[in-house]
Amino acid sequence: MFADRVGHFYASRFGFPPMAGRLLGYLLVSDSPRQPIDQLSATLLASRSAVTDAATLLERYRMVQRMRTAGERADRVSLTPVSQQLQQFFDSAVYEEHALLYRKGLPLVADCLPARRAALQEAIALAEFLAERLPRVMAEWRGQ
Repeated sequence: MFADRVGHFYASRFGFPPMAGRLLGYLLVSDSPRQPIDQLSATLLASRSAVTDAATLLERYRMVQRMRTAGERADRVSLTPVSQQLQQFFDSAVYEEHALLYRKGLPLVADCLPARRAALQEAIALAEFLAERLPRVMAEWRGQ
């Protein structure tokens, strides 16, 4: 099943609980854009609490949205549009913050051998590179 493959991928690559990846995978190919937790639970053969926890995690990463229609008692889960999902990964401000944070560690390794400082210096350089480049990447993506 595709959802199981996505679950395995997200578990092995990003440390997500397999159910979070399975939920994401299922929503990517589902006919119904908004599904109640109970229906997702039955389809994925998982407990309601496992699906709820997975939806909560994916919601934190802006990968899914939960909403409730007036008069309904149950949340419905749907995919967040990909462009909105990407915003969190392509937010240059996050990488600017990383660079500032990592720079605060430089005095702690100032007297150390260069090899000891290398990892921190590389992390700073990567964060600064991403902070500079990501706005252009997102602008190019939006142009597509």
